[in-house]
Amino acid sequence: MLRPLDNYFLQQQEPVKSCLLALRELVLKYDDNITGAWKYGMPFFCYKGRMFCYLWVHKKYSLPYLGIVEGKHIDHPRLIAEKRAKMKILLLDPSKDIPVKTIFVILKDAIRLYK
Repeated sequence: MLRPLDNYFLQQQEPVKSCLLALRELVLKYDDNITGAWKYGMPFFCYKGRMFCYLWVHKKYSLPYLGIVEGKHIDHPRLIAEKRAKMKILLLDPSKDIPVKTIFVILKDAIRLYK
């Protein structure tokens, strides 16, 4: 029996599935204090037990994104808030290379908020 977390990724269509799986690996390997979880029906990541970021697919654009829980405190040109009060997202095009450096800069800025 598959866990809901594993099932979420398996249900995605390519190339979104591969993009989300790669993002999961990047986030988990970025810092030893980041752990994966299944919260609110989506793949979530915690930093030292506190909600940190999550992965999802944008309903309007059908693009995968990395959501940053405390995104309102991060000023980065690629992060967008839309109608969110607290969180910001980094939309990704699954047909292009993942912007690893950008993601690492954003994760670094986000971790600073938790220290």
